[in-house]
Amino acid sequence: MKVTQIRSFPVRDDSGRLYFIVRVDTDAGIYGLGEVGVARLGRSIALAIDHLSEIVIGSDPWETERLWQQMFRGLFFPAERVYACAISGIDIALWDIKAKSVGMPLYKILGGPTRDKVVCYPHVGGETTQDIVDDAMKHVDEGWKFVRTGQPTTTPLVGDYGGRHAATAELDPLKSMRMATEQFGALRDAVGPDIQICTDFHTRLDPTHSIALCRELEPFKPFFIEDAVRSENPASYRNVRRQTNVPLAAGEHWWSKWPFREVIEDESIDYLRIDLCIVGGITETLKITHWAEAHYIDIVPHNPLGPVSAAACVSVCMASTNVGVQEMPRQPGTFATDLFPQQIEWEDGYAWCPDTPGMGVDMDLEVAEQRLSDPRGWSPRLHRPDGAFTNN
Repeated sequence: MKVTQIRSFPVRDDSGRLYFIVRVDTDAGIYGLGEVGVARLGRSIALAIDHLSEIVIGSDPWETERLWQQMFRGLFFPAERVYACAISGIDIALWDIKAKSVGMPLYKILGGPTRDKVVCYPHVGGETTQDIVDDAMKHVDEGWKFVRTGQPTTTPLVGDYGGRHAATAELDPLKSMRMATEQFGALRDAVGPDIQICTDFHTRLDPTHSIALCRELEPFKPFFIEDAVRSENPASYRNVRRQTNVPLAAGEHWWSKWPFREVIEDESIDYLRIDLCIVGGITETLKITHWAEAHYIDIVPHNPLGPVSAAACVSVCMASTNVGVQEMPRQPGTFATDLFPQQIEWEDGYAWCPDTPGMGVDMDLEVAEQRLSDPRGWSPRLHRPDGAFTNN
């Protein structure tokens, strides 16, 4: 069996949400799907995929380790985010092919199931504290065991989120911290002690403010605080860890095992937010996951994307011992069903992959070709009250 073709599909669903899907075909008629983590870099990533195709086409899809090493190091200079996203999409698709070629679910060839299902958390939000509480309670009533909220901006986003001209808003750190504390306290009062709450600082605060907010949230027992500081310097998590008692999660920005090295070996964070669609696919995720196991650190895979990413994440979680919770913004099978008519299963706050060959997800090629879209765009642009740019 040899790889014959690799194609990129930046597509939008009916709501306008963008997904960047990679399809790898073989001469055996078996194909696999992967997804790219930073779809708004899609034009650059599509070129990187075309470039990497020179290595992969004609190769045996079972040789994922050799192909990963050649894609990552084949230019002498190691791959970083754009090429790592391209490698991720291809690598996930190759693993999908491998599982399909032996007629087994992917999680079984990753070592077999360590659990029957994977507990998940959805995104909850709203413009006011009451809106957030109401949304959280709606999800709890649907069976979710976790909820997740984010660091609030202090003025509403105005503009085209994710479009060519990004939405803008103001983020005043001290006001935002007060709002976050109010929202978290109201959420805890509403959902009670048995529902877990995750919150994402989204790298919007500097370490001093982040540490202060972590301390404010300690009485509310967060499951974890995500992205408490910016990602460029993993060593900064030592500073946060020394001064706080809340569980810390990070890693969605990191594009290979090497940025994870310091936080794993220092044990300076509690949960690894590995993004399979950025970090280098399943091949690299397995290495990081098993490495973390030796330090008793759980993975909580980053998945703000589509059904292909969700299937890859849940496949890894089903076959891994050290899993905390899986991000699942929306219930699988309730969105983009024309693009992705086959999706993984969900019930009562848990997801699992069906007992079918591959990852348990498929894309309608005809619909995808009709939905091809320009993948460019920007994240919201946040500024401080003095006009300075801050992380979004």
